[in-house]
Amino acid sequence: MKLLVKGGTVVDPVRGTLEDADILVENGLIVEVGPGIEAPGAEVLDAGGRLVATGLLDMHVHLREPGYEAKETIETGCRAAARGGFTALACMPNTSPIADNRPVVRYIMERAREAGLSRVYPVGAITRGSSGSELAEMADMREAGAVAFSDDGRPVADSGLMRSAMQYASMLGAAIISHCEDPGLAAGGVMNEGFTSTRLGLKGIPSAAEEVMVARDIILAGLTGCRLHIAHVSTAGSVRLIREAKSRGVPVTAEVTPHHFTLTDSEVEGFSTATKVNPPLRGEADVAALREAMADGTIDVIATDHAPHTAEEKDVEYDRAPFGMVGLETAVGLVWTELVDKGVISPARAVAMMTVNPARILGLKPVLPETGAAADLTVIDPALKEKVDPASFFSRGRNTPFAGRELKGLPVLTMVGGKIVYRR
Repeated sequence: MKLLVKGGTVVDPVRGTLEDADILVENGLIVEVGPGIEAPGAEVLDAGGRLVATGLLDMHVHLREPGYEAKETIETGCRAAARGGFTALACMPNTSPIADNRPVVRYIMERAREAGLSRVYPVGAITRGSSGSELAEMADMREAGAVAFSDDGRPVADSGLMRSAMQYASMLGAAIISHCEDPGLAAGGVMNEGFTSTRLGLKGIPSAAEEVMVARDIILAGLTGCRLHIAHVSTAGSVRLIREAKSRGVPVTAEVTPHHFTLTDSEVEGFSTATKVNPPLRGEADVAALREAMADGTIDVIATDHAPHTAEEKDVEYDRAPFGMVGLETAVGLVWTELVDKGVISPARAVAMMTVNPARILGLKPVLPETGAAADLTVIDPALKEKVDPASFFSRGRNTPFAGRELKGLPVLTMVGGKIVYRR
């Protein structure tokens, strides 16, 4: 079957260009890109006035399966991803059992194939049970299909163990994705340490809890030569450390989430547990530093840290609620509303941060809008507006602080391997 995506503006995230062109798809591949393509018998998809990008990749999601299917399943997570414009996901290992071995990694991949909605790339645990005490079978998981290693949700507090993990990951050609948090400094904290936490009577997590571990892991990356990726950067101090490390040639990359470049700790004022995330929402100066770091290339990737929970888990006192919010279905709208429309980054830069950059970090071949490439496409309408309605989410999670917020610039079509998996 032939599909012709016609009249759109094709985004090239490598060259940083936008060009009016059509894309012809056949047998799951892009077979022609250019203006004025004619394809008798093809189904025509009108992309007039819209941006056509290669399929978006979210390199930091929690699909919860196996073990926590009440929060999310691989299928519902992939449906949410499709609605959000993502054609590929890298899922973190904090499932039950932990993805610290070959069978769990293979199970995740098989369940994703059965769903047939998104390309799913498992991230294997660094340590057994993510306990931080003993290295997991990294080589075995790598052979099974793990694209990187992380104990996300928990830090690897033992510096010697983290050094060993980086050495092994380097030999395997894989990146370490670090959840940077000093347990001693963060212990018991539920939000950013500062004026607001003091006034609300909530125990704070200082910026130093993140920055101490960012500094340590940068030093270890320099020592081992391992590719280090800093997850969910949230502070201005972390940005400074990463920028300086990059200037010295340390192999470090970093990501930011939409909630960290959009919201501040003032959102906690109403005690909505949807605002409880780890690392926590920070201050205005931190948000400004994150935006500057995206603009100048210090931060490489936009990732959601999609973390669904049940309503019963979140509908409790702030101290008792789990950390995390959903993000797959609001990410593109937040990127366009808060960054692209405000001139912080260009449309091409935004697409690069959600396509080729994460692909390269994970060691995946970047999908580009060119002949012979897989037909993984995301069509975005930059003028489309909609208020966030959690009841409409495809994800099982409804834990978002963006309910009722009007977003502009939304995905209207998602295609994976030439198959339309979402159409607005």
